Amino acid sequence: MAQRRTSGTNLFMTVLCVVAMCRAVPINELFERASQHSDKLHSLSTTLTQELGSEAFPIDRVLACHTSSLQTPTDKEQALQVSESDLLSLARSLLQAWSDPLEVLSSSTNVLPYSAQSTLSKTIQKMQEHSKDLKDGLDILSSKMGPAAQTITSLPFIETNEIGQDKITKLLSCFRRDSHKIDSFLKVLRCRAANMQPQVC
Repeated sequence: MAQRRTSGTNLFMTVLCVVAMCRAVPINELFERASQHSDKLHSLSTTLTQELGSEAFPIDRVLACHTSSLQTPTDKEQALQVSESDLLSLARSLLQAWSDPLEVLSSSTNVLPYSAQSTLSKTIQKMQEHSKDLKDGLDILSSKMGPAAQTITSLPFIETNEIGQDKITKLLSCFRRDSHKIDSFLKVLRCRAANMQPQVC
């Protein structure tokens, strides 16, 4: 019992130290790290949709995704007009909205052709890991930016009992679209934090 309590205490202290170190890092460096994670996340989703032939849904096509109700900037010019706190809130809301759908995708690989199952499973696992890392980083950033940045809009995902290859294709296309938005918002925030000129962002 004492050993278990000691292990738990050590873990807690490690987490505290990591959080403390992150809080001491300049905000522009935190945005740089977040941007790197979001870039990798979008790259993984793009690669996966291409491998599975899901590019039939172009990234700029209007899809009926479960996140479609969230009002977001449609291009960089619009994103530059949105406050830093609101942009971060939008990115966090989109990221949070994909927690359950990624779990559904991860457990639905058996409906795909056998040759695609391993690719999907491994890539989605990487996507989930990057999503979690990015979420943790954005949580720290939001705590530095005030209440508005900490607001998350609920975007419920309604899971259906039957999920086939078409449903998987659509979900992946939606995730690719949303991961592109997250990446774009964070790149704008990174530019602002580094005091770069808008045309450079």
